[in-house]
Amino acid sequence: MCDYSLHDVASRPAKVGDKLVSTQFPNAITRGFADPAEPRVAVCLMPGTEVAFEKEVECDASFRFLPTRKSTHKVARFRQVNLNRPAAHHDALEFPDGKIVLVTDLCEGQSATVLQLPSAGRPVADHGKSEAAQDEPLIA
Repeated sequence: MCDYSLHDVASRPAKVGDKLVSTQFPNAITRGFADPAEPRVAVCLMPGTEVAFEKEVECDASFRFLPTRKSTHKVARFRQVNLNRPAAHHDALEFPDGKIVLVTDLCEGQSATVLQLPSAGRPVADHGKSEAAQDEPLIA
């Protein structure tokens, strides 16, 4: 998914192996991910997508006069936050230590690779169950 403020930017879904760069899009108030070969096209991640950064992840400080923040982790899982607030940024990355960073707070120019997309979540039919039981969702 792409943040609400990127709805007027051309976009495409992410694929495993995509090389991405954190980008400030023209005429948008937020940052997101783009393919370096198509810098004006937002690459939208689905919640649960895992990405690996080339270097420590760097984020803008809360106030411009403070130094940028860095994460010691290079792997993160994409998720959405603030869903109950329509005009808030929703796109975020969750790191292994549980810290969450908004994608719009990422410093520009950071390179990442899509490692894994979320599972489709479709249950596998079990031929040993009755038809009624096959319609029940599987819980992992």
